[in-house]
Amino acid sequence: MTDSPVNALFKQLISLDKSISQPLYLQVSGQIVNAIQRGYLTKGTMLPGTRVFSQLLKVHRNTAVAIYEELASQGWVEIIPNKGTFVIEPEHKTAKIKATSQKINEAYTHAKTTGFPFQKSFHLISTVQLTNAKYTITDGKPDLRLHPVHQFTRWYSAAMKRKTLINKWNKTDEFFNSVFQTQLCNYLNATRGFHINPTNLINTRSTEMSLYIVSQLLIKPKDIVLVGHLSNYASNMIFQQTGASIKTIPVDNDGLDIEYIKKHFIKHSIRCVYVCAHRDYPTTIKLSAERRLELLQLAKEYGFAIIEDDFDYDFQFEGSAMLPMTSADANGMVIYLGKFGQSLFPSFQTGFIIAPENLISEATNYLELLDKQGDLIQEQILSELINEGEIYRLMKKNIVIYKKRRDCLCSLLTTYFSETTQWEIPSGGLAIWLQFQPKISLVKLAKEAEKDGLHLPKTILYQDKNTCAIRFGFGHLNEEEIEAVIIKLKSAYDQVILK
Repeated sequence: MTDSPVNALFKQLISLDKSISQPLYLQVSGQIVNAIQRGYLTKGTMLPGTRVFSQLLKVHRNTAVAIYEELASQGWVEIIPNKGTFVIEPEHKTAKIKATSQKINEAYTHAKTTGFPFQKSFHLISTVQLTNAKYTITDGKPDLRLHPVHQFTRWYSAAMKRKTLINKWNKTDEFFNSVFQTQLCNYLNATRGFHINPTNLINTRSTEMSLYIVSQLLIKPKDIVLVGHLSNYASNMIFQQTGASIKTIPVDNDGLDIEYIKKHFIKHSIRCVYVCAHRDYPTTIKLSAERRLELLQLAKEYGFAIIEDDFDYDFQFEGSAMLPMTSADANGMVIYLGKFGQSLFPSFQTGFIIAPENLISEATNYLELLDKQGDLIQEQILSELINEGEIYRLMKKNIVIYKKRRDCLCSLLTTYFSETTQWEIPSGGLAIWLQFQPKISLVKLAKEAEKDGLHLPKTILYQDKNTCAIRFGFGHLNEEEIEAVIIKLKSAYDQVILK
């Protein structure tokens, strides 16, 4: 058996990994196909019998039989009874690759670098940090464990079985698209005080995609974009990628300082102002009603657009949420970005843009380039959930849970950090702004916390000469996890103070 050149080739070429989920017969058949494609096994080559092959690979003979049957079903080999299994040339054969390496199983590796120049962008460097920590503090993500998995399994299955679905995928169905957009418009009109119709709205995969599309339409290189001090890092990356000149505006207890804009900028010098009016990112401060009106008036006078990012409008715990500026915009100065279905698994969430019709028309054309296919099943399900009131009921149930988690966090902070930190109990949202007094090194705090299994991403740490704070997201943690996180954070804090 060891004298056969084919057997020697298989020993060098084929490797099995029983730790992965892919069946062994598929692992081996894929590697044999690769050998045929590269020309290591030529047409007419006789492969070892299944008994010999199973001994060679140290697998059951049934596995060897399954390997050959898989190869035969794909047209790579022919099994001739009482004669053997032979390599054949498939009908749609790709060009053979001639190896130059002596180690045939390592003959080809993909190039690590291009042979041509291209434009690099440091703005798009990933902010994701790898960690093995048991717990992670986010910037305010919802808890995906609250997603009604069993109910959605039934809804998804029902949507897939609809006979009209294939027709909708195979051709443009403007009526169907308007059904979802009409349902979404009705929902937003009822919950956010809008007076919109489908021509004022498009839905996207996410808020980030929405902002990217708007930025491409609105901003040219060197255009001035105003953002709040300590603003959203993700939105800033998108603005920087367009070549915008980003200027920061002070934020006080009433939100963005509109007087500062009047004093430091002139008419027609500003392209747009990005603002999280409902809850500032990261400080969670609400833009006051008076300043909202001032900003709307200034936008009309100065000729700039307002991008209103309302990423967590649905998470309101006490009182009524203040209506978006868009609901009072009579001059077409506001572009509104929102999320829908945040209580659902990410595959069922959608971002959306609300703006005057002419901008939505252009944004729709841009979306066609980025995401022509869309997700008809998602839209079908969301349409039905809106119509049946399930979205509203699920949101209300989850708000009760998140409010308890917020109260649990604030109680534990009072117990462990009352003398060293300051925070305001937010009326909504899934994060609090935790400020350290006196200031400490947040980088050192993150390192100490990591040692104890608690990950503090760099994107939630805010430190300069005037600031030492964490945007502490609590929504993804249950009450037991919040307690464990606070205890670990306190331990890390004590270690930083001691050093």
